[in-house]
Amino acid sequence: MSRLPVVVAVDGSEESLRAAEWAATEAMRRTLPLRIVSAPALLPRMQSQNVPAATVANALRGRADRSLALAVERVGEVSPGLLIDADLLSGPPAIAVSDSGSGASMLVVGARGSGGFGAMVLGSVSRYAAGHASCPVIVVREETTAVHREVAVGIRDPEDSQGALGFAFEEAALRGADLLVVHAWHWIVPGLWATDDPLHDTELISATARAQIRDMLSPWGEKYPSVQVISDVVHAHPAQVLASLSARADLVVIGRHARSGPVVGSIQNVVLSHARGPVAVVPGGMR
Repeated sequence: MSRLPVVVAVDGSEESLRAAEWAATEAMRRTLPLRIVSAPALLPRMQSQNVPAATVANALRGRADRSLALAVERVGEVSPGLLIDADLLSGPPAIAVSDSGSGASMLVVGARGSGGFGAMVLGSVSRYAAGHASCPVIVVREETTAVHREVAVGIRDPEDSQGALGFAFEEAALRGADLLVVHAWHWIVPGLWATDDPLHDTELISATARAQIRDMLSPWGEKYPSVQVISDVVHAHPAQVLASLSARADLVVIGRHARSGPVVGSIQNVVLSHARGPVAVVPGGMR
């Protein structure tokens, strides 16, 4: 298991503090240190005011410092004894936060915020980090106090899913959870789960997918024998299936495919936007 720290970005909002709690629990689970980071940025409402730049910069740094202090205090309450490091980042927040994932086992961000990151909705910091960070990025949405003992992972292309699968198996093993492996499809993608049937027989396509997933899972089952694995092939929109699973799973894992480059694809974007629990985006090519 990697000894790299868990990194969490905070901005003083309740959403980011909740993400810090999640990250602290994950760090304790993995016996890793926690690094809390914050990046001051110019708030939109301050840009139009006639305020000296140095005054604004000092105020923003002070806000970021307070965000770090709040997060350290919150984490100390929920995870006493955890080794914590707190750092103030510099540069544009989206880039600084994304870069903070370099040398980390994972980067955790909140789905929405109103502090130093501006509005941390998908499309800004969390979207950028999910598309650019070199490590798995976990976007924490809503309160996640219930424990379901289930991790779900979405599989699109078996040749580009090893990173997501490896992360999902490790999470399931650490949590003592079952692993649900899902492939959902609602159209035919050339070269993917291919069939020569001109009628695009759905049963044939599903059977082919099940066989490929079974073969793909075999070595992982040997590596993680304690993990109970359930696989399913669903003829439905992948994003809808994965977003709905987030209501019952402790974590939903999706891959960021290597051939797509540093972007969040349409399926990942929908899942991140509509999930009701934490979602992990794992870069392709990992492990």
